[in-house]
Amino acid sequence: MEQKWPQQIWIVRHGQSAGNVAREAAEAASQLLIDIAERDVDVPLSELGMRQADALGEWFRAMPPEQRPNVVLYSPYARARSTAMAVVEKLERESLLSMVADERLREKEFGIVDRLTPLGIADKYPELHEQRRHVGKFYFRPPGGESWCDVILRLRSVLDTITREYRGERVLIVGHQVIVNCLRYLFERLDENGILEIDRAGDVPNCGVTAYGFDANAGKRGKLVLQVANFVAPLVETGVPVTAGKDQPAAPKA
Repeated sequence: MEQKWPQQIWIVRHGQSAGNVAREAAEAASQLLIDIAERDVDVPLSELGMRQADALGEWFRAMPPEQRPNVVLYSPYARARSTAMAVVEKLERESLLSMVADERLREKEFGIVDRLTPLGIADKYPELHEQRRHVGKFYFRPPGGESWCDVILRLRSVLDTITREYRGERVLIVGHQVIVNCLRYLFERLDENGILEIDRAGDVPNCGVTAYGFDANAGKRGKLVLQVANFVAPLVETGVPVTAGKDQPAAPKA
């Protein structure tokens, strides 16, 4: 029977962004609004984020050629695109089978709570804040935005593309914190409690690597098996600081 999955999948969160830095500063100062002018799609990497992306690229380049990614899929948001391109430059573009910006890998959309801190949401939309607390982050959908379930729905079609076009290949996916966690939900067949337990354990590190390898002996027909989660050795080994700032307002823990 033909193998359904890629041979290897790496899921990576983008390097530290200017938005991560601005969010941390706003929350530390108990401000209501995050001081950043760009659209979320245009928020760039910070200087540290660029160093993190370069370190990640060097880590992939150190692999034997037959083990490196040969497919790169990435969110079109500037911070994810720049991270992916930093890796691609180390891999050499001509060695890649495919390199695709996929809008289905974009950040979770925040709707009317975009750029608001948790204090800002409570101040401007108290009823929405209470609904958010009651429903929890997995199912809560802000007006004009998405819930985690909405993100998972679009990622299911990404998996359809991967199993159709990249079976047997080595696929690198560069996205966002919610993308990493929601893909884990799908690959590891988790439920709401399972994914929220992972979320409670800590934020996904910038340029942290979660990897799966295909095991023909797992399950009835072979499946992807988790190898490492939120692996930060590519940064630690080169002395680049590890960061894990939030991309979105912190929801009450479910």
